Amino acid sequence: MQSIAPTAQIPDWRTASGLVSYPEALAEMEARAEAIHAGKARELIWFLEHPPLYTSGTSAHIEDLVDPDRFPVYNAGRGGQYTYHGPGQRIAYLMLDLKTRGRDVRAYVHNLEEWVIRTLSLLGVTGERRDGRVGIWVVRDDGREDKISAIGVRVRRWVTFHGIAINVSPDLSHFGGIVPCGIADHGVTSLADLGVDISMEELDRLLKQTFTEIFPGTST
Repeated sequence: MQSIAPTAQIPDWRTASGLVSYPEALAEMEARAEAIHAGKARELIWFLEHPPLYTSGTSAHIEDLVDPDRFPVYNAGRGGQYTYHGPGQRIAYLMLDLKTRGRDVRAYVHNLEEWVIRTLSLLGVTGERRDGRVGIWVVRDDGREDKISAIGVRVRRWVTFHGIAINVSPDLSHFGGIVPCGIADHGVTSLADLGVDISMEELDRLLKQTFTEIFPGTST
């Protein structure tokens, strides 16, 4: 592959067709991150959906895996606890070189949160951060707070893995096999559950638009 200058700030964008297995996604992230570190590939934002599965992060507690036989369970290697992925959920995996983006993991996570919040706002949905609760939350009419987006990050040699998951129209009952992110006192929701009808293609367009607003030096 042709060498890319370490200051390159224009990522590749890829959208998978069909459902991508979790082991395949992990292998792709590993290979791409290594190539980015070596200066042989551009950064990548990869939109995809997974078949129904659970992933465990480095802080996962086995008691939060309520129904271990319901779906396959994979060790993700990212931070966080148990998370569900499945059809109807937009996954965005980001392989970015933080050496050219400030070498600040906390700022990177903040930008991921802002990316989701700003995208949701274009759909009339108010997404919010909560101290001590990773992800993006919405307040329901009755005051309940439900999670609409999960965030999980891993960084190796300043190159990022994993990313965000936005619940578009997944089967919300599938979250019942885990305690999502170890938080038992709150539920999960989706854009469809909130009355927002949007295709994956349109959501992807909005995500591309807001990404370039939040991550400096980036252009599509």
